[in-house]
Amino acid sequence: MTEPTDEGTTTVAAVHPHRVLVLNSGSSSVKYQLLDMRDHSRLATGLVERIGEATSRLTHTLQPGGGAEPRIRTGRIADHEGALKAAAEELAADGFGLDSPELAAIGHRVVHGGLRFTEPTVITDEVLTEIERLVPVAPLHNPANITGIRTARALRPDLPQVAVFDTAFHTTMPESAARYAIDVETADAHRIRRYGFHGTSHAYVSRRTAELLGRPLQDINLIVLHLGNGASASAVAGGRCVDTSMGLTPLEGLVMGTRSGDIDPAVTFHLKRVAGMSTDEIDVLLNKKSGLVGLCGDNDMREIRRRVDEGDERAALAFDIYIHRLKKYIGAYSAVLGRVDAVVFTAGVGENSAPVREAAIAGLAELGPAVDGDLNAVHSREPRLISPDYARVAVAVVPTDEELEIADQTFALVGQAGRPVGQAGPLIGQVDN
Repeated sequence: MTEPTDEGTTTVAAVHPHRVLVLNSGSSSVKYQLLDMRDHSRLATGLVERIGEATSRLTHTLQPGGGAEPRIRTGRIADHEGALKAAAEELAADGFGLDSPELAAIGHRVVHGGLRFTEPTVITDEVLTEIERLVPVAPLHNPANITGIRTARALRPDLPQVAVFDTAFHTTMPESAARYAIDVETADAHRIRRYGFHGTSHAYVSRRTAELLGRPLQDINLIVLHLGNGASASAVAGGRCVDTSMGLTPLEGLVMGTRSGDIDPAVTFHLKRVAGMSTDEIDVLLNKKSGLVGLCGDNDMREIRRRVDEGDERAALAFDIYIHRLKKYIGAYSAVLGRVDAVVFTAGVGENSAPVREAAIAGLAELGPAVDGDLNAVHSREPRLISPDYARVAVAVVPTDEELEIADQTFALVGQAGRPVGQAGPLIGQVDN
């Protein structure tokens, strides 16, 4: 962009960076979203999956919801570097190249931040080293997050990159909630404590619920139920987490799609001694072959409800166990908080399964929440109340948006202070089209 000067010559006008690229790097996938922080609009989204396989697939969508057909690229993508370069090519084809001066920062989802990282953090070599030190407590997640960070930093070494941690929101838990009742020295030596996860979702949904209720966040107490294939509950007092269901790992707590949730720790000893199972086999059992899929063979709540409606006893038992655990946590967190202003459902199951919401709240009238059948049956992507006017405790459905939360936290940290940029920075290793 150029502007005339008094002398008749032109100068390059400063461009203020206002876009954030959000990256969520998994072990064999990379999800990405590019957001315009001036209006929170999504400029593009994409998913690279099955990285390292012959059947790798990239699905890229320009301005989701705008009617554009997704572009699909297939063929082997060897590694995360190749995945990010492929994503960069797709973005560039839409005029959103990673070398754009309008790109303010890249925000990375990092699952585990331990106790050190309590807020979004600009990534430096020292920060990356500390994230690597947390791998023993997050062996399934942090390595993939680290790979994504390293690759993105190599592509744009000049650009601010920010780590947003799933665990950060839960670092406000008091020690009485965060500590396990085991030997203190052993726990401290091996960083064994309750960290909690899904923090970006719980933070976002808490703020959006306060807006829905028309009350300051610091004045309300919430029970937030993030119910997806992974599921967690949190007790939020005045915007601060005081308890959450997940612990050292995402295995603790609610019944999930493939995870057991709460279980007697001695079950693992029994399986090792009596069934002769190895530690790795027990790990796979509890994380990938338990929960709803272990109980009835399905982890899709829609399919489970279809089977329940057809009289399938295994599906009905799985649903009842799932709901029983939810009720226990709602009751427990009502006691922890003392006063509850709203119970909030979010994520895939929480937002879309009216039967789950109805069953979870049924019978809790003495605690205050209630569900209106007609309101509960409404399908909407907007935050909404589903409780009758007389309910002492509101019940809400608030769609989560973890990518927007990551982008907001990233831009708040570096975007406002971002220097006006007159020209683009280098994109290392960009593949020419």
